Amino acid sequence: MLAAALLLLVHSNIFCQRFDDPESSAILARNILSKMSDEDALAQTFMLGWVGAEPSPLIMDWIQDRHIGGVKIFGWNTGDTTRLAVTVGELQKASLKGPFGIPLLVATDQEGGWIRHVKGSTSETPGNMAIGASGFPRDAYLSGYYIGRELAVLGINMNFAPTVDLYTNPASTVIGPRSFGSEPAWAGILGAAFMKGQAAAGIIATAKHYPGHGDTDLDSHGVLPEISASFEVLWERELVPYRILAKEGLPAVMSGHLAFPNTQAAMTPASLSSWFLQDVLRRRIGFQGLIITDDLMMNGATMSAGSLSQAAKQALLAGNDIIMLSKTPNLNDAIWRNLAAALKSEPLFRERVRDAALRVLTAKLDYLRGENAAPYVPDPAVVERSLPDPDGAAFFLDLAARSVTVVKDGIGFPLNPGQAGRVLLAGQYQDFFDAGKKAFPEAAAYWYSGEGVQADLPRLARNADTIIFCISNAEGLSVLESLKPLGKRVILFSVLSPVYLDKAPWVDGAIAVYSYAPESFVAGFSALLGKIQAGGRLPYSRIP
Repeated sequence: MLAAALLLLVHSNIFCQRFDDPESSAILARNILSKMSDEDALAQTFMLGWVGAEPSPLIMDWIQDRHIGGVKIFGWNTGDTTRLAVTVGELQKASLKGPFGIPLLVATDQEGGWIRHVKGSTSETPGNMAIGASGFPRDAYLSGYYIGRELAVLGINMNFAPTVDLYTNPASTVIGPRSFGSEPAWAGILGAAFMKGQAAAGIIATAKHYPGHGDTDLDSHGVLPEISASFEVLWERELVPYRILAKEGLPAVMSGHLAFPNTQAAMTPASLSSWFLQDVLRRRIGFQGLIITDDLMMNGATMSAGSLSQAAKQALLAGNDIIMLSKTPNLNDAIWRNLAAALKSEPLFRERVRDAALRVLTAKLDYLRGENAAPYVPDPAVVERSLPDPDGAAFFLDLAARSVTVVKDGIGFPLNPGQAGRVLLAGQYQDFFDAGKKAFPEAAAYWYSGEGVQADLPRLARNADTIIFCISNAEGLSVLESLKPLGKRVILFSVLSPVYLDKAPWVDGAIAVYSYAPESFVAGFSALLGKIQAGGRLPYSRIP
């Protein structure tokens, strides 16, 4: 009886309907799929990016002519958040005019902290490592919630977060402060809290980068990183967060272009490995949600498969439900021609594509309907008065304050401005200088470039009693070394990953914050002066 009633809705505006029966989504998705051609089903597995603030003619063609399943918003689309909201509405209206009235999955990377693809008026936040340093799952929940609430206002319904990669390799510059830390169970707990905060805001959370990107200093955008861990190690380490999240109802996972030569996958990237995706993630871990590739245009995928179209086919066969491309191919590009041809000649491929489309349709019916869902067509007026989220701003400042970490105290913090004497601020961020000047109004300031020894820095430092040096990358270390022979009091102010502090044991003091958001600089200087308690802890194991 229910199936018959749902059949009548296939050509109506079904995605504005709401069903309390959880089985209704699956039944309706099967009915929609039964009306679809194989190419309609294939299109639901495509998620494409485009270049520019406004919808390109090519992305509109893919939506109107192919009826693709999703779009991905990158940083190059997002300078003006009001314009972005209009763009999302235009894309969704085009999709809803399709034969089945199916909305798009609209995804982005808004992890918090370092990775913030939607810029413009959105909040800058302390990020995952700050959450790990604070030690409160509620901070993870509220971070996910407020980030999600801002995305939902813009009509974005899917976020490629939380990042649950472990910070097992301190040399990793790819993950770094994007990680909650190095402890597997704790990363899983914080990731689950972040996911639930996203859900409360109406956003589909996507954990990444499965099975784990933390134990390599290579970037899969350019190469295929190899991680030597055995499966036994992965199971008790990198896979622990996914095991926790799957039990908590995680809606989506992003597969990473990562090779694990000491596992059954050998040199096949995890994103293209049926063993990793079907045997381990689906069967052993029990994950039931969507699996989405990382950008298939990254060299880590195409170098292994031989071509983009081969990578796409292999990704779907391996068990991905959505193939994501950062740029828009031509309508009749080889990626579409080859996949469409395989539908006709390879029954197993056809079956896998239709299974993937069923999962996509079911997820859309589960998450894109109802009062809590992000709007298909955002209201620009609501965007302008809602961003940045005013409640979120207060919370993120509190989180920044809770996460400040004293890494070394050789001078007896807090720092008394009277005892600090003449202060020199050296750094690379305007917000560092703004906050530093409020703390020490008479301080001198020096902006270093990160290209080795700076001729003017030692000269200015000789006239200072205390140097507060902001460091965020390896390049800053060589600049810092020029201060060592001077015998001045040096305090390091670390942003992003604090691993560089271990390479300068000679400094007198060091504090860590975990992002370059303005709130983090304010919190760091407040802790230096003793206005707040620096209660954070380093969320990873330090190198002896």
